[in-house]
Amino acid sequence: MSAKPALRPSHDSDSRPHVVIVGGGFGGLQAARSLAGAPVRVTLVDRSNHHLFQPLLYQVASAVLSPSDIAAPIRWLLRRQANAEVLLAEAQGLDLDGRRLLLTSTALEYDVLVLAAGMTNTWFGHDEAWSPHAPGLKSLDDALEMRRRILLAYERAEWARDPDERRKQLTFVVVGGGPTGVELAGALSEIARDTLRRDFRHIDPSEARIVLVEGAPKVLGTFGGELPQRALEQLEAIGVEVRLGDMVETVDANGVVVGGERIEAATVLWGAGVRAEEIGGALGVELDRAGRVLVQADCSVPGHREVFVIGDLAHHRHAEEAGGEPPERPLPGVAQVAIQMGKHVARALQADRDGAPRPRFRYRDLGSMATVGRRRAVAEIGGLRFAGTFAWLTWLFVHLMALVGFRNRLAVLLQWSWSYLTFQRTSRLIRGSERAPDQLDAPPAESVL
Repeated sequence: MSAKPALRPSHDSDSRPHVVIVGGGFGGLQAARSLAGAPVRVTLVDRSNHHLFQPLLYQVASAVLSPSDIAAPIRWLLRRQANAEVLLAEAQGLDLDGRRLLLTSTALEYDVLVLAAGMTNTWFGHDEAWSPHAPGLKSLDDALEMRRRILLAYERAEWARDPDERRKQLTFVVVGGGPTGVELAGALSEIARDTLRRDFRHIDPSEARIVLVEGAPKVLGTFGGELPQRALEQLEAIGVEVRLGDMVETVDANGVVVGGERIEAATVLWGAGVRAEEIGGALGVELDRAGRVLVQADCSVPGHREVFVIGDLAHHRHAEEAGGEPPERPLPGVAQVAIQMGKHVARALQADRDGAPRPRFRYRDLGSMATVGRRRAVAEIGGLRFAGTFAWLTWLFVHLMALVGFRNRLAVLLQWSWSYLTFQRTSRLIRGSERAPDQLDAPPAESVL
């Protein structure tokens, strides 16, 4: 029998309740900030040292922004919060009876635990076979790998003289018609038609084929009214080939099989599926099909009032929009849900200190948006649905204001302004390999050199 992990030295003289938060994303960071000034001790645990603005990850993947534009060190964000500390560590398990969070080689005792570990990519049961050929988009490493593959495809196409090989290198398949897939497909079209149009001598980047595959009958299925159709029309207007109602059957190094048809493609990008991080399974309570924890009305775990689950990891059956009825489906995995849940945890703990009943969590829907490309977007805000340039400007403003830190906002504003005026993307650096395209694989049988 293995020994229990040693406890991390505690603040023996500090009698304040210890709140341990797992995850420095939108929900975890907001929960920590909302407890500033509260008579508690906060420890935020994350396996990365930075908070990531995930909605703009695709702009790192498509070479518009640099990683530092959409990320900030968690320690820096909480530097002025005297009751908070940050630990760079990965949660390995839970001892619920002993109220301990198990880390790799130690454990943390807690009075209150907040799990905000989020979601990760899944390839519908084909993770080992498909993931090497179709990277997902959940981290900065994912985004940089996507960017590397996209840019290298054009470099390889410049080498290739064989028409079939060149065609394969200039074919990009995006799997998934949600916001991530739609935004990636739109960005790929802009790269081909605008950014790279004068950069090569032996290929015409505008001849690139961008295919968006969605198994449902429409893209952006969570949007209402005519917005999915408007998004489809905008995608087709910029040259994206959209395949609706077709499932991906196979993914390999040379392309995909979709609806029985083989598409030869050097670059396949995955935006189709997510599953909850495994820490939720350690709670021993009911999970949904995506591995999310079915929580109580106050975001706590059944049988353990001291444990909260928030953000993408939570399936909240009891959530109500302000003034509305409980939704039939779980709340969407978007930043606003996580942020509002983070604030709710602080209110629930305040109610405990006051000896009052905990409030139930009520979600206030602030709207949904997705950008399709330059001056193309769709938005659904406060019952209003609109598309086109105004939706695109709204998207720009909302995302700019949501970025953490003045420096990030200024950097992104400058990058967006430069990209809009010049059609250029300043982060077109290929990272991850120091070798040239002709050294990455065997050189093409016929080359232009």
